[in-house]
Amino acid sequence: MDITHDFFPGAIGQIIQLHGTHYAKHWGFTSYFEAKVAHQLAEFAHGRKDPDLVLLARDDQGVAASLILNLHDPESQARGAHLRWFICADRCRGSGIGRKLLSMAVAHAEQHSQGRMWLHTFAGLEPALHLYRSFGFVLHAEQEGDVWGTVVKEQEYRRSGDS
Repeated sequence: MDITHDFFPGAIGQIIQLHGTHYAKHWGFTSYFEAKVAHQLAEFAHGRKDPDLVLLARDDQGVAASLILNLHDPESQARGAHLRWFICADRCRGSGIGRKLLSMAVAHAEQHSQGRMWLHTFAGLEPALHLYRSFGFVLHAEQEGDVWGTVVKEQEYRRSGDS
C-alpha cells in the first residue's frame, strides 16, 4: 500500500464514497451526510494551502484510507490543526494503516501547530476513539446534535501538543 500526499484523479470522489457508504451502513446516516462531506471536502481541495496535509493510502482498489489535516480552518483558532476526513475502508481495518496515517499527522502537527490538533466525531466509534486517545487526544466537549444529519452524541476531541 502506497501513501500519497496529494489528491490523485478520482481520490476526492472515493473519499466521499467511503464516508457515505460506511456511515450509512453502520450508523444510518443519509445522503445529507454524504453531500456535506462532498461540499466541505471540495471546498478544502479547492482552497488547500501549505502546510495543509493530505494523506491517502492507496491500494489496487483505490483509496484505502484518508486523513486530512487542515491548518487553515477559520474555526480552528487556538485549537490548532483540524483533523478531518479520517477513514479506513473496511478492507484495511485492523491493518495498522490508520495508526500510521495518524502518526504522520501528529508529526506534521508537531512541526506546524506545536502539536495542537482537534476533531469532531461522535460517541460510539470506539476503535477510532481508542486510537485518538492513544495519541493524546482528550474529550473537550460533548452534546447531542444533528450536525451530520442524524442525531448522535457529538464530541470534540483536542490534542494539546507537547509545548
